[in-house]
Amino acid sequence: MQEGISGKIANFFINSKLTILLMVALMIIGTYSSFLIPREEEPQINVPMADVMVMYPGASPSEIESRVVKPLEKIIGNIKGVEHIHSMAMNGYSMMVVQFYVGENSEDSYVKLYDELMKNRTMFPEGVMQPIVKTRSIDDVPMLGLTLWSEKYDDFQLRQIAEEVTSEIEKVKDVAITKEIGGRTRELKVVLDKDKMAENGVDALSIMQMIQANNGSSQSGSFVQNDAEYLVTTGKFLSTSEDVENLVVGVNNNMPVYLKQVAAIQDGPQTPKNYVSFGYGKANEKFSKFNSEYPAVTISVAKVKGADAMKISEKILERVETLKQNIIPTDVHVEVSRNYGETASHKVGELLLHLGVAIIAVTVLVMLAMGWRGGLVVFFSVPLTFALTLFSYYLLGYTLNRITLFALVFVVGIVVDDSIIIAENMHRHFKMKRLPFKQAAIYAINEVGNPTILATFTVIAAILPMAFVSGMMGPYMSPMPIGASIAMLLSLFVALTVTPYLGYHLLHEKDEQEHKEEQGLETSWI
Repeated sequence: MQEGISGKIANFFINSKLTILLMVALMIIGTYSSFLIPREEEPQINVPMADVMVMYPGASPSEIESRVVKPLEKIIGNIKGVEHIHSMAMNGYSMMVVQFYVGENSEDSYVKLYDELMKNRTMFPEGVMQPIVKTRSIDDVPMLGLTLWSEKYDDFQLRQIAEEVTSEIEKVKDVAITKEIGGRTRELKVVLDKDKMAENGVDALSIMQMIQANNGSSQSGSFVQNDAEYLVTTGKFLSTSEDVENLVVGVNNNMPVYLKQVAAIQDGPQTPKNYVSFGYGKANEKFSKFNSEYPAVTISVAKVKGADAMKISEKILERVETLKQNIIPTDVHVEVSRNYGETASHKVGELLLHLGVAIIAVTVLVMLAMGWRGGLVVFFSVPLTFALTLFSYYLLGYTLNRITLFALVFVVGIVVDDSIIIAENMHRHFKMKRLPFKQAAIYAINEVGNPTILATFTVIAAILPMAFVSGMMGPYMSPMPIGASIAMLLSLFVALTVTPYLGYHLLHEKDEQEHKEEQGLETSWI
C-alpha cells in the first residue's frame, strides 16, 4: 500500500507516544487563551475621525464659510485617506468633522491632518486663530456609568464628591477618558452694577481686562547676592473671593477703584447648564422606599483600545467600594447605570454555552450512528479545534465578541466533518477486519485523506471572500470568515493528527484473547 501525505502524517501520530501530550498541551493553551482574550460586545472597528475647530471672533457664518471653511475643505480633501468632510459655519467659529476610510491607521491619519494644517496656517486672514484638532475614536464611547445620588446632598455637593471619585478612577490601569455629567461646579461670579460703574468711571471691558491681567504669575528674572541666585516671581493667581474683591480696576479722582465698589462677588455653584436626576421605576423593588427623583451626577468611563471591558469595570467597582470608606459619604448612593463589561461578559458566556451545547448535540448524533466510541472521538476532537482557534484569536489580536464566537457556532457542523469522515472510515475498516488494526487505520485514512483536504479548502474558498467586504461592514464582519477559515484549517490538522490516534485506540472493539491469537490482530488500551 502506497501511503499519501495524509497516511504518512497519521502513521507518525498513531505510533507517537507524544500525541496524548500534544492533546493536553493544545487544550491547556486554548483554555488559557480564552482567559487572556479581551471580552467585548462588538468587534473593534478602526475609523479615524477628528474635529477641526477654527475660531474667528466677530465674523458672520457667511464670512467664515467663504474665508475659512471652503479653503480648509480643499486642503483637508487632498489628504490621502480622507473619506468625508462635514462642515458647519456659525457665529465666530467653524466646526469640521473629518472622517478617514475604515481601516486607516489612526496615528498616521492624525499626523497627516495636523501636518497639513500647520503647513497652511498662514493662509487664513488676520484675526483667525489657529485650528484646534480633537481626535475621536470608537473607544471614546463610555463602557461604564456610575450615578451618584442622594436624598440629602444637592447637585453642587454631589459634583464635588464625583470629581474626587473621578480622580481616583483615573488611577485604574487602562482607563482612558472620564467625564462628569450633571451637577454644578464651583464658580466665582462678578455681578456688575452699571450705576456704580458710571459713578466711578469704569466700564465692563476694562474690568474684565484687569481681572485677567491680575490672575497670573510669571518669572521676571533673577539677581545674585552673597554668591546665591534668587529667582523673582511677580504676580499671583487669584485664590479667594477676597482677592477678587480687592482688585483695583480703575482710578477715579486720584483714588483707586476696587472691584467690590462696582460689583457683587458671589462664590458658589455655577448657573445650571443641565439637570441630571435619578429615580426608580415602579417595577423596581426599591421604588417603595425611594419613590421620588433625586439630584444626581453621572461619571462616565471609557477604556483604552483593546483592553478587556469586563476586567476594567470589575477593578473600578472594587475601587469605588474602597472609596465608600473615606470619600463617598454613607448618605450618597452609587448606582451602576451602565456596565458594558458585564453585558459583554454575559453575552460572551451565553454564546460559549451555545457552543458547548452544539458540541454535545453533534457528539450525540455521532454516537447514534457510530456508537459511543465514535462519539468520544468527535467529543475530544472538536474542543481541540476550538481551543486552537481561540489561541489563534489571541495571536491575531481579536477580542471575544458576538461575531468571533458566532463564527465558531456557525462552523461547528463544518468543523466536525473532517473528524467524522476519518473516524467513520476507520470504523468501517475495523468492522471489515480485512487488515490488522494499525494497517487498517492507515489504509482508511489514506483512502479519504486527500478528499478531506480538498473539501476543507473548498469550504474555505467559499467563506473567506466575505472578509474582503468594503466599508463599515468589512471590519465588523471580517472576524466571522477569518475565524471560520482558521477553524477549518485547524480541524483538518486535528483530523489528520489527533483523530487517527483516538480512532485507533477507541473505535475497534476488543475480542476474546483466543480469537485475537487466532487472527493475529493488534490490540489497544480500550
